[in-house]
Amino acid sequence: MDEPAAFFEPLGATRFAATAATLGPWGGGNQHGGPPCALLGRAFERHEPEDGLGIVRFTAEILRPVPQATLDVDVRTVRGGRNVQLLEAVLSCEGVELILARAWRMRAQSGGVAAGTGGAPMPGPETGVAVPFFDVGLPVGYHTAMEWTFLDGAFLDAGPARVWMRMRLPLIPGEEPSPVQRVLCTADSGNGVSAEADARELLFINTDLTVHLRRPPRGEWIGMDARTVIEPDGVGLAETVLHDLDGPIGRGAQILFVSRRG
Repeated sequence: MDEPAAFFEPLGATRFAATAATLGPWGGGNQHGGPPCALLGRAFERHEPEDGLGIVRFTAEILRPVPQATLDVDVRTVRGGRNVQLLEAVLSCEGVELILARAWRMRAQSGGVAAGTGGAPMPGPETGVAVPFFDVGLPVGYHTAMEWTFLDGAFLDAGPARVWMRMRLPLIPGEEPSPVQRVLCTADSGNGVSAEADARELLFINTDLTVHLRRPPRGEWIGMDARTVIEPDGVGLAETVLHDLDGPIGRGAQILFVSRRG
């Protein structure tokens, strides 16, 4: 199977056909969480845009698996304002709601009010190792549409991991993904790269993705310093420090339902 030209094909301003590049590694015809979150982020960025306003928090409530199908995106303003705005979006398929997302946008300020330290940057992607993705029985999918370079850990290694990721494909044909879209297409992989157990033996379901951005990301590469903790009752939390090439940009978090397969 040839790789698609993008993650989604537009069928209008608010309707999109998901390509095989969106497919998650576990089969069933469902998407990885990254591409639909990036599509919602794009919708937030394009909704009544204003210079100086940027996304500082994005939360996706994942109500159902997202199929590789035709999707609709509906966005509205919940709380307007000059400096702070709250937006809400619904991703649906044939009238069934799949993801409910919200985003806070804030206006960048000038005048030197910075305090605290930004944190050390991760070593660059050129220092990492391109670890092959394990066989999932799919010739094309999210695992082939993304570039992966590990500084620590690997796909089937249990424990924390540091990895750089980059989109090999645009989100929409002929359209350069914004840095925020690149972050959202990547951040849902935090648990996948830092699982504390073999994902082929355990079922991991993350019901949300929350990303906080303390400054606008820059560039194509997104770094993740990720770790996952699973409690004895099967509730887990994946936490990721997100980076661009200049250093930390924010954090991602996913709450997890974990059980044994079969």
